[in-house]
Amino acid sequence: MGQPKIAVVFYSTYGTNHQVASAAAEAARAAGAEVRLLRIAETAPESVVNGQEAWKATLEKIKDIPTVTADDMVWADGYFISAPTRFGGGPSQLRAFIDTLGGIWSQGQLAGKTFTATTSAQNAHGGQEATILGLYTTAMHWGAIIVPPGYTDPVLYEAGGNPYGFSTEAGKFDEKGRAAVAHQARRLVEITQRLTA
Repeated sequence: MGQPKIAVVFYSTYGTNHQVASAAAEAARAAGAEVRLLRIAETAPESVVNGQEAWKATLEKIKDIPTVTADDMVWADGYFISAPTRFGGGPSQLRAFIDTLGGIWSQGQLAGKTFTATTSAQNAHGGQEATILGLYTTAMHWGAIIVPPGYTDPVLYEAGGNPYGFSTEAGKFDEKGRAAVAHQARRLVEITQRLTA
């Protein structure tokens, strides 16, 4: 079988989704994928970012990670998306990037690719499932193939039992979460490899 190409794309305000994406990229590489770890560009005004030390520190920490482009999306065979919840949906930074993909989407260049998603929120009932399901709705419009973790490994029960995609409270990405993310990434690679063989 060929080596699947996976774009691990994240947006992170305070660091949790950067940690999740890094764990996913590591697991996908270990599973045999060619991986690009990519960040969503920050669109919030500099004055807003600089007004919160944790936000500013995260942006400084991830500044050397390449910013995702439409070319990366065309390159990839599958996508692992990690982004926080904002009012029950994806953050505006992620939605703004998605809005730039109309040209390649309309040419079918996002169709037939695999797609899985993870998220975080301030509390356990802060809209995580709605955010993941909203991202999957976008994937449906693209004609992408959704690869949720389902209940395909016991680790999912230990890490909260979410069949849609891993989710956590902000700042609480622990070893059980890391194991659940690794499983989700491996599953994405496995299904992508079957489709691209």
